Amino acid sequence: MYKPKEYLIHGLFFILTLLTTTLAGSEWVYLKSVYGEGEHALTWEFFLKSTAYSVPFIGILLVHELGHLFTSFYHKVKCSLPLFIPGWLGFLGGAPSIGTFGAVIRMKSFVNSRIKFFDIGVAGPLAGFVVAIMVLAYGFLTLPPAEYIYEIHPEYADPNFEVNTEETLNFRLGNNLLFSLMGDLLANPERIPEMSEVIHYPYLFAGYLALFFTALNLLPIGQLDGGHVVFGLFPKRHSEISLVVFTLFLGYAGLGMISPYMPFEELIIWIPFYLVFLFFCYQRSGLDLQTRLTIILSMAAIQYGIAFFKPGWEGYQGWLLYGFLLGRVMGVRHPEVSGFRELDTKRKVIGWLAILIFALCFSPRPFIFE
Repeated sequence: MYKPKEYLIHGLFFILTLLTTTLAGSEWVYLKSVYGEGEHALTWEFFLKSTAYSVPFIGILLVHELGHLFTSFYHKVKCSLPLFIPGWLGFLGGAPSIGTFGAVIRMKSFVNSRIKFFDIGVAGPLAGFVVAIMVLAYGFLTLPPAEYIYEIHPEYADPNFEVNTEETLNFRLGNNLLFSLMGDLLANPERIPEMSEVIHYPYLFAGYLALFFTALNLLPIGQLDGGHVVFGLFPKRHSEISLVVFTLFLGYAGLGMISPYMPFEELIIWIPFYLVFLFFCYQRSGLDLQTRLTIILSMAAIQYGIAFFKPGWEGYQGWLLYGFLLGRVMGVRHPEVSGFRELDTKRKVIGWLAILIFALCFSPRPFIFE
């Protein structure tokens, strides 16, 4: 089905991504880097240990993509092999990265079936989710003693140690319902790490990132996996649901971007820039110019008003880039098919299960830097 050249290219990208995620894992889990010196230098021993992060993480992503691939085979839809995208930024002097930007599969044939879109879209997240649950369960059930963190941060053992909060960048993972629930049910309460220390537990960190990617893919917008699910469940309402969710997503992400408490000289520059940014986010929405402008100006006005009455309320600005990619590159509309045939009961149950999984995996603030 595929040419030898395709197997070679996709295989090389997979191996390269496995390498970059292992390097990223050594930086997160053990604070070891190829550019480090002394005790922070990466050795072969710690490189191998870091595969406890990279193998389950990339394995979950691979299962996700194979779910799409095998379902495409089942429905006789031509598609590419999974293409993994390496994303290690260690060469920039220790810039944080998780080792990959994910993986993609491209459909090569026209699909004129709501059922095929639904099956191919939902298969990936469900398959990856099952493996992510197993990885997290293993991670929570095999947590090391609380003293394990002293191996990574020996300074924590010093009773006189204090963090200089003015000079130290504080990073922690934002919790989600499923991660929190599994920790409460499976883990020894005395061994559960703080969310700022989960990065040092390879299986927990890999599982958390898998839930993060699952939630991203299940957003009910456009041609994301969640968009395919909604396209199947609500055959006549997908466009409206996608647009509403996309608008709420951007509205939350941009809270705090413009505020009456900002200096006036910054505000007069920042407001036009932000409005132009929002305009590009809606460029592939399928809406006419007047409607786009109405939505954009209304959103900015509401965000400005919220900032006035609730200055402490802030969204998650990290979502803005993803919103831009969705609106400008992928678009928020879904390819139409002929007819409005409803899904059978079994597929409807699976669709609502996918929506539940999204709610359990989604974190409003997944990565928090302070």
